Amino acid sequence: MSAIQPTITEITRAVATALADDRVRRHAEDLPAPTVDEERQLARITAAALLARNKPLDAWGFDAIPETNDRRLIDEAIAQVLGLGKLEPLLEDEEISDIHIRGNRSVWVKTRDGERKEYPPIVQTDAELIDLIRRIASRMGHREQRFDPAHPELNLQLPDGSRLFAAMEISSHPTMVIRRHRFEYSGLTELVERRMMEPEVARFLAAAVRARKNIIVAGGTGSGKTTLLRALINEIPRTERIVTIEDAYELGLEHFENAHPDHDALQARAANIEGHGEISMADLTRMALRMDPDRVVVGEVRGGEAFPMLLAMSQGNNGSMCTLHADSARSVFPKLLAYVSMASTGVPTDTVNLLVSSAVHFVVHIQNMENHRMITAIHEVVDADGSSIVSNEVFSLTSATPPFVALRNSTSEQLATYGFRRQLEMSWS
Repeated sequence: MSAIQPTITEITRAVATALADDRVRRHAEDLPAPTVDEERQLARITAAALLARNKPLDAWGFDAIPETNDRRLIDEAIAQVLGLGKLEPLLEDEEISDIHIRGNRSVWVKTRDGERKEYPPIVQTDAELIDLIRRIASRMGHREQRFDPAHPELNLQLPDGSRLFAAMEISSHPTMVIRRHRFEYSGLTELVERRMMEPEVARFLAAAVRARKNIIVAGGTGSGKTTLLRALINEIPRTERIVTIEDAYELGLEHFENAHPDHDALQARAANIEGHGEISMADLTRMALRMDPDRVVVGEVRGGEAFPMLLAMSQGNNGSMCTLHADSARSVFPKLLAYVSMASTGVPTDTVNLLVSSAVHFVVHIQNMENHRMITAIHEVVDADGSSIVSNEVFSLTSATPPFVALRNSTSEQLATYGFRRQLEMSWS
Protein backbone atom coordinates (compact mmCIF):
# COMPACT_ATOMS: atom_id res chain seq x y z
CA MET A 1 0.00 0.00 0.00
CA SER A 2 1.51 3.34 -1.07
CA ALA A 3 2.06 6.07 1.50
CA ILE A 4 -0.20 9.09 1.50
CA GLN A 5 1.63 12.25 0.44
CA PRO A 6 1.51 14.96 3.17
CA THR A 7 -0.29 18.13 2.14
CA ILE A 8 1.42 21.51 2.11
CA THR A 9 -0.68 22.47 5.13
CA GLU A 10 0.59 19.46 7.10
CA ILE A 11 4.19 20.18 6.11
CA THR A 12 3.81 23.84 7.07
CA ARG A 13 2.37 22.96 10.49
CA ALA A 14 5.17 20.46 11.13
CA VAL A 15 7.82 23.04 10.25
CA ALA A 16 6.16 25.75 12.36
CA THR A 17 5.92 23.35 15.34
CA ALA A 18 9.57 22.33 15.02
CA LEU A 19 10.71 25.95 14.90
CA ALA A 20 8.55 26.85 17.91
CA ASP A 21 9.88 23.88 19.90
CA ASP A 22 13.44 24.88 19.03
CA ARG A 23 12.87 28.42 20.27
CA VAL A 24 11.36 27.10 23.53
CA ARG A 25 14.35 24.79 24.00
CA ARG A 26 16.83 27.59 23.37
CA HIS A 27 15.04 29.86 25.81
CA ALA A 28 14.98 27.14 28.51
CA GLU A 29 18.70 26.48 28.02
CA ASP A 30 19.50 30.22 27.92
CA LEU A 31 20.82 29.97 24.37
CA PRO A 32 20.74 32.77 21.78
CA ALA A 33 17.83 32.95 19.36
CA PRO A 34 18.39 31.05 16.11
CA THR A 35 19.68 32.85 13.05
CA VAL A 36 17.67 32.90 9.83
CA ASP A 37 20.03 30.36 8.27
CA GLU A 38 19.67 28.03 11.27
CA GLU A 39 15.89 28.22 11.09
CA ARG A 40 15.91 27.53 7.37
CA GLN A 41 18.13 24.49 7.90
CA LEU A 42 15.88 23.10 10.64
CA ALA A 43 12.79 23.78 8.51
CA ARG A 44 14.31 21.93 5.54
CA ILE A 45 15.30 18.93 7.67
CA THR A 46 11.85 18.73 9.26
CA ALA A 47 9.98 18.99 5.96
CA ALA A 48 12.25 16.46 4.24
CA ALA A 49 11.84 13.99 7.13
CA LEU A 50 8.05 14.25 6.95
CA LEU A 51 8.04 13.61 3.20
CA ALA A 52 10.44 10.68 3.57
CA ARG A 53 8.14 8.75 5.90
CA ASN A 54 6.97 5.42 4.49
CA LYS A 55 9.12 5.94 1.39
CA PRO A 56 11.60 3.20 0.45
CA LEU A 57 15.18 3.68 1.61
CA ASP A 58 18.03 3.86 -0.83
CA ALA A 59 20.58 1.07 -1.32
CA TRP A 60 22.59 2.19 1.72
CA GLY A 61 19.59 2.33 4.02
CA PHE A 62 19.23 6.11 4.00
CA ASP A 63 16.25 8.27 3.10
CA ALA A 64 16.03 8.76 -0.62
CA ILE A 65 16.97 12.14 -2.10
CA PRO A 66 13.78 14.25 -2.29
CA GLU A 67 12.13 14.20 -5.68
CA THR A 68 11.60 17.39 -7.66
CA ASN A 69 7.99 17.71 -6.50
CA ASP A 70 9.06 17.09 -2.89
CA ARG A 71 11.67 19.83 -3.12
CA ARG A 72 9.00 22.19 -4.42
CA LEU A 73 6.75 21.37 -1.45
CA ILE A 74 9.66 21.89 0.95
CA ASP A 75 10.49 25.29 -0.55
CA GLU A 76 6.83 26.33 -0.45
CA ALA A 77 6.47 25.29 3.20
CA ILE A 78 9.60 27.20 4.18
CA ALA A 79 8.38 30.26 2.29
CA GLN A 80 5.08 30.13 4.15
CA VAL A 81 6.62 29.73 7.61
CA LEU A 82 9.80 31.79 7.33
CA GLY A 83 8.65 34.12 4.62
CA LEU A 84 5.34 35.43 3.40
CA GLY A 85 4.36 32.65 1.01
CA LYS A 86 2.55 33.80 -2.11
CA LEU A 87 2.50 37.32 -0.70
CA GLU A 88 6.23 37.75 -1.30
CA PRO A 89 6.05 38.27 -5.11
CA LEU A 90 3.56 41.10 -4.57
CA LEU A 91 5.84 42.78 -2.04
CA GLU A 92 8.79 42.42 -4.40
CA ASP A 93 6.94 44.13 -7.27
CA GLU A 94 8.25 47.70 -7.35
CA GLU A 95 5.18 48.95 -9.20
CA ILE A 96 2.70 47.90 -6.48
CA SER A 97 1.90 50.52 -3.82
CA ASP A 98 -1.07 48.94 -1.99
CA ILE A 99 -2.25 45.35 -1.47
CA HIS A 100 -5.79 44.42 -0.39
CA ILE A 101 -6.48 40.84 0.71
CA ARG A 102 -9.88 39.53 1.87
CA GLY A 103 -9.87 35.90 2.96
CA ASN A 104 -9.36 33.44 0.12
CA ARG A 105 -10.82 35.86 -2.43
CA SER A 106 -8.97 37.54 -5.25
CA VAL A 107 -6.25 39.97 -4.25
CA TRP A 108 -6.54 43.56 -5.41
CA VAL A 109 -3.53 45.83 -5.75
CA LYS A 110 -2.99 49.47 -6.56
CA THR A 111 0.02 50.44 -8.65
CA ARG A 112 2.15 53.54 -8.23
CA ASP A 113 0.29 55.30 -11.04
CA GLY A 114 -3.09 54.63 -9.40
CA GLU A 115 -4.22 51.69 -11.55
CA ARG A 116 -6.04 48.81 -9.81
CA LYS A 117 -5.35 45.19 -10.75
CA GLU A 118 -6.76 41.80 -9.73
CA TYR A 119 -4.50 38.89 -8.75
CA PRO A 120 -5.26 35.26 -7.79
CA PRO A 121 -5.86 34.43 -4.10
CA ILE A 122 -2.75 33.87 -1.99
CA VAL A 123 -4.48 31.46 0.45
CA GLN A 124 -7.00 28.66 0.06
CA THR A 125 -9.05 29.34 3.21
CA ASP A 126 -9.82 32.18 5.59
CA ALA A 127 -8.09 30.24 8.38
CA GLU A 128 -4.92 30.09 6.28
CA LEU A 129 -4.91 33.88 5.97
CA ILE A 130 -5.28 34.23 9.74
CA ASP A 131 -2.32 31.87 10.21
CA LEU A 132 -0.26 33.94 7.76
CA ILE A 133 -1.09 37.17 9.58
CA ARG A 134 -0.14 35.63 12.93
CA ARG A 135 3.19 34.44 11.54
CA ILE A 136 3.91 37.91 10.22
CA ALA A 137 3.04 39.44 13.60
CA SER A 138 5.22 37.01 15.56
CA ARG A 139 8.24 37.21 13.27
CA MET A 140 8.23 40.74 11.90
CA GLY A 141 6.62 42.92 14.55
CA HIS A 142 8.83 45.03 16.81
CA ARG A 143 6.94 43.84 19.89
CA GLU A 144 4.52 41.14 20.98
CA GLN A 145 1.10 41.46 19.36
CA ARG A 146 -1.87 39.12 19.44
CA PHE A 147 -4.33 38.51 16.63
CA ASP A 148 -7.38 36.57 17.80
CA PRO A 149 -11.10 37.13 18.55
CA ALA A 150 -10.17 39.05 21.72
CA HIS A 151 -7.69 41.21 19.76
CA PRO A 152 -9.25 41.43 16.28
CA GLU A 153 -7.06 44.29 15.04
CA LEU A 154 -3.39 44.24 14.09
CA ASN A 155 -1.26 47.19 13.05
CA LEU A 156 2.47 46.80 12.43
CA GLN A 157 5.38 47.79 10.24
CA LEU A 158 7.19 45.28 8.02
CA PRO A 159 11.01 45.28 7.82
CA ASP A 160 10.96 47.14 4.49
CA GLY A 161 8.90 49.97 6.00
CA SER A 162 5.56 48.86 4.55
CA ARG A 163 2.56 49.25 6.83
CA LEU A 164 0.28 46.27 7.53
CA PHE A 165 -3.24 46.42 8.95
CA ALA A 166 -5.32 43.31 9.55
CA ALA A 167 -8.74 42.57 11.06
CA MET A 168 -10.76 39.47 11.89
CA GLU A 169 -14.12 38.68 13.54
CA ILE A 170 -15.30 42.28 13.07
CA SER A 171 -15.22 41.80 9.28
CA SER A 172 -17.11 39.31 7.12
CA HIS A 173 -13.77 37.69 6.25
CA PRO A 174 -10.29 38.15 7.68
CA THR A 175 -8.69 41.05 5.85
CA MET A 176 -5.19 42.40 5.41
CA VAL A 177 -4.11 45.68 3.83
CA ILE A 178 -0.47 46.51 3.14
CA ARG A 179 0.62 50.00 2.18
CA ARG A 180 4.04 50.12 0.59
CA HIS A 181 6.49 52.86 1.50
CA ARG A 182 9.53 53.25 -0.70
CA PHE A 183 11.94 55.57 0.99
CA GLU A 184 13.37 57.01 -2.18
CA TYR A 185 14.66 60.56 -2.06
CA SER A 186 12.30 62.99 -3.75
CA GLY A 187 12.19 66.73 -3.84
CA LEU A 188 9.73 69.15 -5.34
CA THR A 189 11.54 68.94 -8.67
CA GLU A 190 10.74 65.23 -8.91
CA LEU A 191 7.09 65.90 -8.09
CA VAL A 192 6.95 68.47 -10.89
CA GLU A 193 8.24 65.77 -13.25
CA ARG A 194 5.43 63.51 -12.03
CA ARG A 195 2.95 66.32 -12.81
CA MET A 196 1.83 66.67 -9.21
CA MET A 197 2.32 70.43 -9.53
CA GLU A 198 3.43 73.18 -11.89
CA PRO A 199 6.98 74.58 -11.57
CA GLU A 200 5.65 77.86 -10.13
CA VAL A 201 3.82 75.97 -7.38
CA ALA A 202 7.04 74.11 -6.58
CA ARG A 203 8.97 77.39 -6.36
CA PHE A 204 6.29 78.80 -4.06
CA LEU A 205 6.37 75.78 -1.73
CA ALA A 206 10.17 75.72 -1.62
CA ALA A 207 10.21 79.40 -0.64
CA ALA A 208 7.49 78.84 1.97
CA VAL A 209 9.56 76.07 3.60
CA ARG A 210 12.73 78.16 3.59
CA ALA A 211 10.77 81.12 5.00
CA ARG A 212 9.76 78.84 7.90
CA LYS A 213 6.05 78.95 7.19
CA ASN A 214 3.87 76.43 9.04
CA ILE A 215 2.20 74.19 6.46
CA ILE A 216 -0.60 71.62 6.64
CA VAL A 217 -0.81 69.12 3.78
CA ALA A 218 -4.39 67.87 3.46
CA GLY A 219 -6.06 65.26 1.27
CA GLY A 220 -7.80 61.91 1.20
CA THR A 221 -6.39 58.43 1.72
CA GLY A 222 -3.76 57.58 -0.88
CA SER A 223 -3.74 61.10 -2.31
CA GLY A 224 0.02 61.54 -1.84
CA LYS A 225 0.14 63.55 1.39
CA THR A 226 3.16 61.73 2.81
CA THR A 227 4.99 61.92 -0.53
CA LEU A 228 4.46 65.68 -0.68
CA LEU A 229 5.38 66.15 2.99
CA ARG A 230 8.60 64.20 2.47
CA ALA A 231 9.47 66.44 -0.49
CA LEU A 232 8.79 69.56 1.60
CA ILE A 233 11.04 68.22 4.36
CA ASN A 234 13.79 67.74 1.79
CA GLU A 235 13.69 71.50 1.16
CA ILE A 236 14.71 72.17 4.78
CA PRO A 237 18.40 73.17 5.11
CA ARG A 238 20.51 70.23 6.31
CA THR A 239 21.87 72.28 9.23
CA GLU A 240 18.44 72.47 10.91
CA ARG A 241 17.35 69.97 13.55
CA ILE A 242 14.10 68.11 12.74
CA VAL A 243 12.00 66.00 15.10
CA THR A 244 9.33 63.87 13.42
CA ILE A 245 6.27 62.45 15.20
CA GLU A 246 4.40 59.57 13.61
CA ASP A 247 1.86 56.90 14.35
CA ALA A 248 4.00 54.66 12.12
CA TYR A 249 7.39 55.39 10.58
CA GLU A 250 6.55 56.53 7.06
CA LEU A 251 8.65 59.64 6.46
CA GLY A 252 11.92 57.71 6.62
CA LEU A 253 14.37 60.52 7.35
CA GLU A 254 16.89 57.95 8.58
CA HIS A 255 17.17 56.78 4.97
CA PHE A 256 18.52 60.21 3.99
CA GLU A 257 21.16 60.89 6.64
CA ASN A 258 23.13 63.15 4.32
CA ALA A 259 20.10 65.35 3.74
CA HIS A 260 19.06 65.54 7.40
CA PRO A 261 21.97 64.53 9.64
CA ASP A 262 20.48 66.07 12.80
CA HIS A 263 17.05 64.56 13.34
CA ASP A 264 15.09 62.37 15.72
CA ALA A 265 12.14 60.18 14.70
CA LEU A 266 9.48 59.41 17.31
CA GLN A 267 6.74 56.78 16.92
CA ALA A 268 3.58 56.32 18.97
CA ARG A 269 3.14 53.04 20.82
CA ALA A 270 -0.04 51.18 21.67
CA ALA A 271 -0.54 49.55 25.05
CA ASN A 272 0.83 46.03 25.47
CA ILE A 273 -1.38 42.99 25.97
CA GLU A 274 -1.63 43.86 29.68
CA GLY A 275 -2.91 47.33 28.81
CA HIS A 276 0.23 49.23 29.85
CA GLY A 277 2.92 51.27 28.13
CA GLU A 278 0.88 53.39 25.70
CA ILE A 279 2.62 56.45 24.26
CA SER A 280 0.20 58.64 22.32
CA MET A 281 0.87 61.13 19.55
CA ALA A 282 0.00 63.92 22.00
CA ASP A 283 2.62 62.56 24.42
CA LEU A 284 5.21 62.54 21.65
CA THR A 285 4.35 66.10 20.62
CA ARG A 286 5.04 67.31 24.14
CA MET A 287 8.26 65.27 24.24
CA ALA A 288 9.43 66.70 20.93
CA LEU A 289 9.33 70.24 22.26
CA ARG A 290 11.90 69.24 24.90
CA MET A 291 14.29 67.92 22.25
CA ASP A 292 15.46 71.33 21.01
CA PRO A 293 13.90 71.10 17.52
CA ASP A 294 14.20 73.73 14.84
CA ARG A 295 11.16 72.16 13.21
CA VAL A 296 8.56 69.68 14.37
CA VAL A 297 6.93 67.50 11.71
CA VAL A 298 3.83 65.46 12.57
CA GLY A 299 3.23 62.61 10.13
CA GLU A 300 -0.53 62.75 10.47
CA VAL A 301 -2.76 64.69 12.85
CA ARG A 302 -5.85 62.72 13.78
CA GLY A 303 -6.63 63.49 17.42
CA GLY A 304 -5.68 65.34 20.58
CA GLU A 305 -2.11 65.91 19.40
CA ALA A 306 -3.49 68.81 17.34
CA PHE A 307 -3.57 71.06 20.42
CA PRO A 308 0.10 70.77 21.50
CA MET A 309 1.12 70.90 17.83
CA LEU A 310 -0.71 74.20 17.30
CA LEU A 311 0.84 75.56 20.51
CA ALA A 312 4.27 74.57 19.24
CA MET A 313 3.64 76.25 15.89
CA SER A 314 2.46 79.46 17.54
CA GLN A 315 5.27 79.64 20.12
CA GLY A 316 8.35 79.87 17.96
CA ASN A 317 8.66 76.51 16.19
CA ASN A 318 7.96 78.08 12.82
CA GLY A 319 8.51 75.94 9.78
CA SER A 320 6.63 73.01 11.28
CA MET A 321 4.48 70.79 9.08
CA CYS A 322 1.92 67.99 9.26
CA THR A 323 -0.61 66.07 7.20
CA LEU A 324 -4.34 65.77 7.83
CA HIS A 325 -7.21 63.88 6.22
CA ALA A 326 -9.61 66.37 4.60
CA ASP A 327 -11.65 66.54 1.41
CA SER A 328 -10.86 70.23 0.79
CA ALA A 329 -8.58 72.97 2.06
CA ARG A 330 -11.41 74.75 3.87
CA SER A 331 -12.55 71.60 5.69
CA VAL A 332 -9.16 71.49 7.44
CA PHE A 333 -10.23 74.17 9.90
CA PRO A 334 -13.34 72.51 11.40
CA LYS A 335 -11.38 69.25 11.60
CA LEU A 336 -8.63 70.97 13.58
CA LEU A 337 -11.30 72.36 15.90
CA ALA A 338 -12.74 68.86 16.38
CA TYR A 339 -9.30 67.38 17.06
CA VAL A 340 -8.49 70.03 19.65
CA SER A 341 -11.78 69.24 21.40
CA MET A 342 -10.61 65.60 21.63
CA ALA A 343 -7.80 66.80 23.91
CA SER A 344 -10.47 67.87 26.46
CA THR A 345 -8.83 71.26 26.95
CA GLY A 346 -12.08 73.12 27.51
CA VAL A 347 -10.78 75.96 25.31
CA PRO A 348 -13.65 77.90 23.66
CA THR A 349 -14.08 77.69 19.88
CA ASP A 350 -13.20 81.35 19.33
CA THR A 351 -9.94 80.88 21.21
CA VAL A 352 -9.06 77.74 19.26
CA ASN A 353 -9.64 79.57 15.99
CA LEU A 354 -7.38 82.39 17.14
CA LEU A 355 -4.76 79.77 17.89
CA VAL A 356 -5.19 78.18 14.45
CA SER A 357 -4.97 81.55 12.68
CA SER A 358 -1.76 82.43 14.50
CA ALA A 359 -0.18 78.99 14.08
CA VAL A 360 -1.00 77.89 10.53
CA HIS A 361 0.25 79.86 7.54
CA PHE A 362 -0.67 77.68 4.56
CA VAL A 363 -2.94 74.73 3.82
CA VAL A 364 -2.04 72.67 0.74
CA HIS A 365 -4.72 70.33 -0.59
CA ILE A 366 -3.77 67.34 -2.73
CA GLN A 367 -6.17 65.04 -4.54
CA ASN A 368 -6.13 61.89 -6.64
CA MET A 369 -7.81 62.97 -9.86
CA GLU A 370 -8.40 60.27 -12.49
CA ASN A 371 -5.64 58.12 -10.97
CA HIS A 372 -3.25 61.08 -10.92
CA ARG A 373 -2.08 62.90 -7.80
CA MET A 374 -2.24 66.68 -8.08
CA ILE A 375 -2.16 69.73 -5.83
CA THR A 376 -5.62 71.25 -6.30
CA ALA A 377 -5.60 74.24 -3.93
CA ILE A 378 -3.44 76.31 -1.58
CA HIS A 379 -4.93 78.59 1.07
CA GLU A 380 -3.18 81.30 3.06
CA VAL A 381 -4.60 81.65 6.57
CA VAL A 382 -5.33 85.33 7.23
CA ASP A 383 -7.27 85.70 10.48
CA ALA A 384 -10.01 84.35 12.73
CA ASP A 385 -13.53 85.76 12.81
CA GLY A 386 -15.33 84.28 15.79
CA SER A 387 -16.20 80.70 14.93
CA SER A 388 -14.65 80.94 11.45
CA ILE A 389 -11.16 81.00 9.98
CA VAL A 390 -10.51 83.55 7.25
CA SER A 391 -8.29 82.30 4.44
CA ASN A 392 -7.40 83.36 0.91
CA GLU A 393 -7.27 80.83 -1.90
CA VAL A 394 -3.92 81.75 -3.43
CA PHE A 395 -3.86 78.82 -5.85
CA SER A 396 -6.56 76.71 -7.44
CA LEU A 397 -6.11 74.14 -10.16
CA THR A 398 -9.43 75.08 -11.72
CA SER A 399 -9.29 78.86 -11.33
CA ALA A 400 -8.79 81.19 -14.29
CA THR A 401 -7.14 83.73 -11.96
CA PRO A 402 -3.33 83.86 -12.09
CA PRO A 403 -1.91 81.93 -9.13
CA PHE A 404 -0.65 83.66 -5.98
CA VAL A 405 -2.00 87.11 -6.80
CA ALA A 406 -4.13 86.84 -3.64
CA LEU A 407 -1.07 86.54 -1.39
CA ARG A 408 -0.87 89.25 1.21
CA ASN A 409 1.81 91.80 0.40
CA SER A 410 3.72 91.08 3.60
CA THR A 411 3.80 87.37 2.77
CA SER A 412 4.84 88.04 -0.82
CA GLU A 413 7.72 90.20 0.38
CA GLN A 414 8.88 87.47 2.76
CA LEU A 415 8.78 84.80 0.07
CA ALA A 416 10.63 87.04 -2.38
CA THR A 417 13.56 86.97 0.03
CA TYR A 418 13.67 83.20 -0.47
CA GLY A 419 13.44 83.18 -4.24
CA PHE A 420 9.72 83.34 -5.06
CA ARG A 421 8.16 86.27 -6.88
CA ARG A 422 4.53 86.16 -7.96
CA GLN A 423 3.84 86.91 -11.60
CA LEU A 424 1.07 89.48 -11.40
CA GLU A 425 1.01 90.13 -15.12
CA MET A 426 1.26 86.58 -16.43
CA SER A 427 -1.61 85.01 -18.29
CA TRP A 428 -3.03 81.83 -16.82
CA SER A 429 -5.43 79.39 -18.41
